[in-house]
Amino acid sequence: MNTSALRTLLKNIRDGKTDVETAIKRLRHLPFEDVAYAHIDHHRQLRYGMPEVIYCEGKTLEQIVGIAKRMLKAGSDVLATRASEAVYRALKKLDRKAVYHKASRAIVIRHEENKGVKGIVLVLTAGTSDIPVAEEAAVTAEMLGSIVRTVYDVGVAGIHRILSKRDVLDEARVIIVVAGMDGALPSVVGGLVDKPVIAVPTSVGYGAGFQGLAPLLTMLNSCASGIAVMNIDNGFGAGVLAHRINALGEK
Repeated sequence: MNTSALRTLLKNIRDGKTDVETAIKRLRHLPFEDVAYAHIDHHRQLRYGMPEVIYCEGKTLEQIVGIAKRMLKAGSDVLATRASEAVYRALKKLDRKAVYHKASRAIVIRHEENKGVKGIVLVLTAGTSDIPVAEEAAVTAEMLGSIVRTVYDVGVAGIHRILSKRDVLDEARVIIVVAGMDGALPSVVGGLVDKPVIAVPTSVGYGAGFQGLAPLLTMLNSCASGIAVMNIDNGFGAGVLAHRINALGEK
């Protein structure tokens, strides 16, 4: 849909020739912005429920800044993942509201606080070394509008730690469990609760963990029901899925 077609659509709405529901369906398929190194999907929020996210690894600083600048110009909030402090400094120059979450290496530029949903997304880690991935999940879910709680270092090496958190487990609507090494914590949590559990394997551990392959396979083979498994170190994906499940609870 080009500019002329968009103006025609808006005129038809004003004249009563097109109803709002039909217009929204057409707006969902508006084109992306084509730049030399990216096709920026400005209408992903309308179609997909969240704006496009900038994955910074593998992109040059100029590319990241260029994408963010165009997103901000279009009125979009910005989430940049796996970002360095150099990227943060550059984006801070674009918008003073840029916030760098150092543990997760995520940058958030949000112009209005999301109203959010009432349900709680709980993020657990087996160990302290799993926190960076957990923080990526927490920052993502929170930016999208979920209330997020975190409990870290409650792995199966000291099982009494997670058992002492029953009240926190019961309050949550969705639980993200982040673990490396043997990846056993999601199975334990899955056997304790009646809500969706999202398991995230991390690359934390010694050689036989094969950079997260061992916990990934453990989680895929869990005997506890109701567990979804993300890719290795994919805290972002876990945060998105947790928020979507959480938001469905409001409906």
